[in-house]
Amino acid sequence: MSWPILSVVTFLPLVGVLFILSVRGDDAVALRNIRWMALWTTLVTFLLSLLIWVNFDNSNAGFQFLETHDWLGGYAGYKMGVDGISMPFVILTTLLMPICILASWHITSRVREYMIAFLVLETLMVGVFTSLDLFLFYVFFEAGLIPMFLIIGVWGGPRRVYASFKFFLYTLLGSVLMLLAMIYMYWQHGSGDIVALLAKPGFSPEAQKWLWLAFFASFAVKLPMWPVHTWLPDAHVEAPTAGSVILAAILLKMGGYGFLRFSLPMFPDASLYFQNFVYALSIVAIVYTSLVALMQEDMKKLIAYSSVAHMGFVTMGIFAMTRQAIDGAIFQMISHGFVSAALFLCVGVVYDRMHTREIAAYGGLVNRMPLYAAVFMLFTMANVGLPGTSGFVGEFLSLLGTFKANSWVAFLATLGVILSACYALWLYRRVIFGKLEKASLAHIVDMTPRELATLGPLAVLTVFFGVYPGPILDIFGTTVANLLKSVETAAATAQHLAIASLQ
Repeated sequence: MSWPILSVVTFLPLVGVLFILSVRGDDAVALRNIRWMALWTTLVTFLLSLLIWVNFDNSNAGFQFLETHDWLGGYAGYKMGVDGISMPFVILTTLLMPICILASWHITSRVREYMIAFLVLETLMVGVFTSLDLFLFYVFFEAGLIPMFLIIGVWGGPRRVYASFKFFLYTLLGSVLMLLAMIYMYWQHGSGDIVALLAKPGFSPEAQKWLWLAFFASFAVKLPMWPVHTWLPDAHVEAPTAGSVILAAILLKMGGYGFLRFSLPMFPDASLYFQNFVYALSIVAIVYTSLVALMQEDMKKLIAYSSVAHMGFVTMGIFAMTRQAIDGAIFQMISHGFVSAALFLCVGVVYDRMHTREIAAYGGLVNRMPLYAAVFMLFTMANVGLPGTSGFVGEFLSLLGTFKANSWVAFLATLGVILSACYALWLYRRVIFGKLEKASLAHIVDMTPRELATLGPLAVLTVFFGVYPGPILDIFGTTVANLLKSVETAAATAQHLAIASLQ
């Protein structure tokens, strides 16, 4: 394409912000116009992102739609591009944003600021997945904390201030080490060009270990991995529904994306060195947080802990470093984006009616909300990893690929599949089945057309990609093969050097 489509998709939401700021007053008409402006901005952004997908060449392992300009007096570059790994995350981000705006239609407090926060957040999230310069990536990566901090802190629950500061401090402190590592990499190479660094990293094995740990500190918190996951349940519980959707579906995936973009290709020796360390943390996350999820009485907190467990499959698959495992890890992140977003939206449906997330407050909803019960069941089954849903494909591939690398790790990880069925079905049974005995639920109504419009597309995608995962797998297949080739080459070189030093 001759026009800078990546920059247009990235910054178009800011144009919507300008339109919203131009709306005068806070009466009903003004608030309606603000909502529609936000919705149309995100829909147009999504449609433009589909143009990138349509014109994307799956057989090309390199970066496409490249844009390069000088920035900060030449010390940093404005460089944008997408490859097979970043492409699906761009689409996932632009797809979920109009769904979040639609799910927030009932927001009445500071509507203007709320919509602006989400539009700014969309620009920053898309920027993370399209940046090809170290410092540009860091700006987008860190700036995304600000609108999410405000979304939780202003429109969240009773403990929103505590949760927002905990989220901000955890993620910021981890990223300080990443910034120091980026400065070192710039000094070594004289450039922050990610494409050049991927082509020829050139760091010594000892330097790689320190750089790997610095990036790990940031990505592990963002993902989040055990034991730096404790900010996530608090953030989810206090965030508004749309905030939880973005947090689980997109912001968590930035950690996994970072491992694939930086840790594996730039520090391959260190990735192999710390492989067992990541395995151990992943298994603990899968098993321990699944057990913790079983003990929860808050629906959001249960789903939050399940997200930590599912991200354990992602880190396990990435560092297994086999084709099936990495394919499964990426697919798992995309699928989790659909499923976790839908589960939080399902919680939001009943919370808007009853203003409680306590599991004990519900029961027998199938008698009054049969449509809701059916939709909730679909996403519960996808969360469990039922064959025929997208949740199965990612878990199966990551376990299969990990089994080839380490059969014991794969065996222990399967315990998480069993435990996920336990906590997900336990939640569904207590909320949906049984007698409708509570008087407060006697007049609860089924899903509205707006709620169906938010969950319908996610239901279709969950089933479609569960039956036919090819369109997603084809996007990143060539890029993953190229990534593994570079990692294997680096590992072989390191082995030869080690043998030569012994001789």
